[in-house]
Amino acid sequence: MVDVVNVRGVSKEFQIHHERHQSLKERLLHPRSGTTELFHALRNIDFSVAQGETVGVVGQNGSGKSTLLKCICGVLKPTSGEIRVRGSLAALLELGAGFQTELSGRDNVYLYGAMLGFSRRMVDAIFDAVVDFSEIEQFIDTQVKFYSSGMYVRLAFAVAVNVDPDILVVDEVLAVGDERFQAKCVERIRRFQQEGRTILLVTHNADQVRALCERAIVLNGGVLIADGPTHESLRTFREHLMGGAVEHERDRLHDSVRIEAVSSASGSFEVRSGGGVTFEVIVNSALAFSGHLVLELFTRAGLLVSRSDAQGSPIDLRPGRNVIVVDLNRVPLLDGVYDLNVGVVDHHGHTVVAWSDAVAAIQVSYGGRESGIVALGATIRQS
Repeated sequence: MVDVVNVRGVSKEFQIHHERHQSLKERLLHPRSGTTELFHALRNIDFSVAQGETVGVVGQNGSGKSTLLKCICGVLKPTSGEIRVRGSLAALLELGAGFQTELSGRDNVYLYGAMLGFSRRMVDAIFDAVVDFSEIEQFIDTQVKFYSSGMYVRLAFAVAVNVDPDILVVDEVLAVGDERFQAKCVERIRRFQQEGRTILLVTHNADQVRALCERAIVLNGGVLIADGPTHESLRTFREHLMGGAVEHERDRLHDSVRIEAVSSASGSFEVRSGGGVTFEVIVNSALAFSGHLVLELFTRAGLLVSRSDAQGSPIDLRPGRNVIVVDLNRVPLLDGVYDLNVGVVDHHGHTVVAWSDAVAAIQVSYGGRESGIVALGATIRQS
């Protein structure tokens, strides 16, 4: 498989000014006042992305995700290292990036197309598709400065996906806008995946990465701390998100606790909406350990239905085989198949000791005509 993005030893530094001069007069009167501090936004980042891969880049705010993307897109120049991109690239960076606020939406479409190397005739050919996807036809000749954040995203995403890029780079923008348009964007991303295009998705939303990406990269403080299959990288991300594991505790527990299997007491994971299901989680432990069991339930489309409280289900593991019984007394879901993830965390909820994705598929059947995910169970009466 051909690599279309190569990042080799990339670092990025910024100078942060403290007590900076606000005028020429201050600079002349106090020439030596003010200090600067060197901030390392990225430190020796090294990875590659193959053609057709969808890679998620996750991390907490300030971890260096957006800086990395700007370097890949050529908006920023790395302090050191090298980045090579093969093929055409369309990027959706932070909200409104590249838009000229005094120009109309129409003018910005042509401007963005020109920045990507498109002639006016080429933009003419895709213009109707851009407007149709953005759903802001009545505002297309309005100055962009009057657009809402949702309108910004609609227009920017519409342009990016219609210029037929080899590589699509998306930075957090899917978090803006209404749920219906987000679903529309996700559907277009899935179509890009089927067409074999390369996608870099930057977000702090682990659920979105799980739904769209087969591989994930985790940044923490400008350092790449994980690069591998999505479930493994998200485990690392989850540990840092929960507060950061203490190193010696994580080392002590590494590979000591394993989730072996999940089995239903009735032999089936089929349940009627509103009914209950009981299952057993088999955990092998090399040592005595007190912690908590965490459960997650996702739709097949990757939407999080529920995540249990990491502090609400204490368990005491003995050395050897442990059987943990879980009763889901009422499952208020509509028709569908839902994937169950199971994890074990320490008693603080900071360290993920063991994790297993999609260990069981719960099949829910519903006899009514409601649509959605959850059965409201409303009682309608007339007073």
